[in-house]
Amino acid sequence: MPKPSLRDAILDAGLKEMFRTGYHGTSVRDVTAAAGAPQGSFTNHFRSKELFASEVLDRYFLYVRGLVAEALGDTTLTPRERLRSYLDLITGKLAHDGFTRGCLIGDFSLEASGSSEMLREQLDDIFREWRAPFAACIAEAQATGEIAADFDPDQLADFLLASWQGAMLRMKVERSEAALTRFKTIAFQTVFKELP
Repeated sequence: MPKPSLRDAILDAGLKEMFRTGYHGTSVRDVTAAAGAPQGSFTNHFRSKELFASEVLDRYFLYVRGLVAEALGDTTLTPRERLRSYLDLITGKLAHDGFTRGCLIGDFSLEASGSSEMLREQLDDIFREWRAPFAACIAEAQATGEIAADFDPDQLADFLLASWQGAMLRMKVERSEAALTRFKTIAFQTVFKELP
């Protein structure tokens, strides 16, 4: 009888470890120990740490897609309210972790994109895909006259995601919600201000 695969347990452990110690700070030994797996089982499933990290990133982005769909798909709210709802949803999750963890996509963008061309390209693809539902929501808000149409929806979506990532970095340093609150307050009183 074949042994059960430890692949999912290793990926789950890798996600937790990379959140905790980063891409470069996480070793194969750390991951297998956290998964309760023999070290050799890692190489049975993954050819390299870089390919493993790519799968961890895919797994994390699948989770993020679900959060985006949850917030931006709530048609009981106006488009502008949906944008705010997403940021509030993420703020709640960050608070649950004591403001110690941010976003693995942002963390990898800082840490791994300079040392792995494969991960850099993957992150670029993720940001392009991630931008699309936000751009669509912003375009809807502009079409209904809820927010100003001074900027292209894709540009505004990029601004929102990039600025939010920066706010999360500051949040991790301060270990408080202050940077997130500051971003939301300024963004929704300026760029995403509700039109009269």
